[in-house]
Amino acid sequence: MKQSQLFTKTIKEKPKGEKSINAILLQRAGFIYKEMAGVYSFLPLGLRVLRKIENIIREEMESISGQEVFLSVLQPKELWQKTDRWSKGIGKNVMYKCKGNGEIGLGPTHEEMLTDIVKNYVKSYEDLPLYVFQIQTKFRKELRARSGLLRGKEFGMKDLYSFHTSEKDFKNYYEKVKKAYFRIFKRCGLEVILTEASGAGFTKEFTHEFQVLAKGGEDRIIFCPKLTSHFAQNKEISKFKSGNKCPVCKKVLKESKSIEAANIFPLGTKYSEAIGAFFQDKDGQKKPIVMGCYGLGISRLIGALVEVFHDKKGIIWPEEIAPFRVHLILLPAKKITPLKKKAEKIYFNLQKAGINVLYDDRKDKSAGEKLVEADLIGIPWRIIVSEKTLQKDSMEIKKRDKEKTKLVKMKELCSINF
Repeated sequence: MKQSQLFTKTIKEKPKGEKSINAILLQRAGFIYKEMAGVYSFLPLGLRVLRKIENIIREEMESISGQEVFLSVLQPKELWQKTDRWSKGIGKNVMYKCKGNGEIGLGPTHEEMLTDIVKNYVKSYEDLPLYVFQIQTKFRKELRARSGLLRGKEFGMKDLYSFHTSEKDFKNYYEKVKKAYFRIFKRCGLEVILTEASGAGFTKEFTHEFQVLAKGGEDRIIFCPKLTSHFAQNKEISKFKSGNKCPVCKKVLKESKSIEAANIFPLGTKYSEAIGAFFQDKDGQKKPIVMGCYGLGISRLIGALVEVFHDKKGIIWPEEIAPFRVHLILLPAKKITPLKKKAEKIYFNLQKAGINVLYDDRKDKSAGEKLVEADLIGIPWRIIVSEKTLQKDSMEIKKRDKEKTKLVKMKELCSINF
């Protein structure tokens, strides 16, 4: 894509009222646009990041037999009344409600709706297990809408629901989801800590959060520095303190701010019994379906990535989820025509090789402005074409997270491992 055709522009000034790093940098770099507190629109660069994360999630969910659906945002009152949540808890405090023919809720979550759908298709133990996921916009009354994409009233979410004949089968799948989540975060460039959390009224065990250590985090966790042991607890429930011995490896526990990037937990038969989702077992007995729920905030994940990967100059995107792989920059020159031809050739060859490129071909920007904006946007690889590099029939290549630059001959372009 040519940067001259990108309708968004970078912003020099810090956005008013913003304190969190992700809110400041994502707006300044032109990834998102703030509509109101807790509500952001995704612009072309931001949407490219969002879609890349979604694709990673789809691949990993399908690898554990997930089937994708796209459920309605509007939810009927009567379904939530069956689970006694319309006027209590999340239904009372979080759900937006529309007046009209009765009352309709804007979906903050989809346990009721999906359970109602599944009950019409599952009759026998032979129809189970079943794993269904969706990627969708959620709406929640958030009284403390702040921290950019980390806490919003409207946000992107992946939620997976599993349906089982037994608790044993649920637990086996729960472990598969754990591994899939670790793969997702690794591909996104993040190291996460599996953290024990509150059962939220469902259970005293098997409830976990995937936490990312970050100065801008709103959670606090007690964790073992030997991360391979994965002993960690949310401070809200932990009986341990920083300085105590880890019960697993006896190392000294630490406390840190963190960002909750995902959570997984059992639902048991709470929703299946309330909605009437039953199956007939091998002995002909009617039993409620055992369920599990696995959430991952996609837009929240983008905020977490920026909180972790940035410096004083701007964002530093991990390679697999960056909006573009390469930022090609044509610097101003007295004799621009031969220089432009070289840049255009590089642009063409990179695209031909299947590498996504943002080509800064703008004529009205100085060299300094272009370089500052490139650092702010944070694309992993930068290629500079200038009069100085042309004299040596070369281009200057630099990784965003490195200080060192390298001159590479034009003819060696295809041999570079971007």
